[in-house]
Amino acid sequence: MKHRIGFNALSRTTSERTALKRNMVTSLFRYERIETTKAKALEVRKMAEKMITRAKVDNVHNRRMIARDIKDEAVLDKLFKEIAPLFAERNGGYTRVLKTGYRLGDAAEMVILELVEKTPKKESKKDSKADKKEAKAKAKADKADK
Repeated sequence: MKHRIGFNALSRTTSERTALKRNMVTSLFRYERIETTKAKALEVRKMAEKMITRAKVDNVHNRRMIARDIKDEAVLDKLFKEIAPLFAERNGGYTRVLKTGYRLGDAAEMVILELVEKTPKKESKKDSKADKKEAKAKAKADKADK
């Protein structure tokens, strides 16, 4: 029986496991989806869900508590300013795990861990230039029709 086993050690020492989870959570918030093994995803999910819940309230204490694990300032800002507001109305269940099959080398079960809500994409300069050109062409066509 597996009584009183609170987490999966992932066959690593404490420091290795901590570094792995910190890096994977940072990647999850940066890219909004990561592909990993099922065991790692379930451990990272616990950490990410707690961080998002804490990030819903943007104050100094919460920022410092999360900054203990997320060392990248840009990702930390993204979590508090973009990701957490998306989940303001949701009381948990911020991530989903999608099974993708088995890895060829060792047959480990692979999954995609992603955020349920997607952050709105910012318009890139190339897209805005294409939109402007399209609008100009449409205006010329309208002028020609008149």
